[in-house]
Amino acid sequence: MAVALVTGAAGGLGTAVARRLAADGHRVALNDQPDRDVGGLVRELGGIAAPADVRDPDAVAEMVAKVERLAGAHVGILVAGATHLTTAPFAEHDLDDWWRVIDTDLGGTFACAQAVMPGMVERGGGRMVLVASEGGLIGSAGATACSAAKAGIITLAKSLGRELAPLGIAVNAIAPSVIDTPRLAVRAEAAGMTAEEFRARQAARVPLGRVATPAEIASAVAFLADERLPTLVGQILHADGGSTRSRA
Repeated sequence: MAVALVTGAAGGLGTAVARRLAADGHRVALNDQPDRDVGGLVRELGGIAAPADVRDPDAVAEMVAKVERLAGAHVGILVAGATHLTTAPFAEHDLDDWWRVIDTDLGGTFACAQAVMPGMVERGGGRMVLVASEGGLIGSAGATACSAAKAGIITLAKSLGRELAPLGIAVNAIAPSVIDTPRLAVRAEAAGMTAEEFRARQAARVPLGRVATPAEIASAVAFLADERLPTLVGQILHADGGSTRSRA
């Protein structure tokens, strides 16, 4: 079993991922912004609190060093899921906010991967699971920043997969569609709908006929985090109910 660092752990998906990895026997370190409380989850899972703004590489490096010191071992699994979700028409999107999305989603993923890499090399290998999205593959109207950042994460996973595999580090990404988390309400509001209406609209375009639960996506993350799958490298797992791969 490994020390698993989950970023964005206060969010619906991050919380589900942390619970799943803990259930699988890993020691989980829970990261989110310093003003987002993960204390209850830390106590529930016997984990390690790891607050840091992932946009700050120095803060991320200090956070990883703290986690490894408290755990007494290097981070063996990174699940990079920290995100700043903003939706707005492209012509009206505030530039500072646009860059905050990029800096959080893509820049934060880069900083976390770079910070845990030396320890993974020293321990003889590791797994990185980068959280992308369906929007990163096909785009999403009204979410240009998020889609651009997630597209970058997809390419980052492929590039790091090539570069780090010789070091024993397997890098992959997951690209889910809409997940039934509190963020769904944010997207619904931006679309001028209730959460129920938005959920129904999204479900109608998915061959599976419904949106995913956080636990289902967490299971897919756990699959990619499994160190018994050393040849799974640079892959993008489309956990989307068929909405991407089943397109005409």
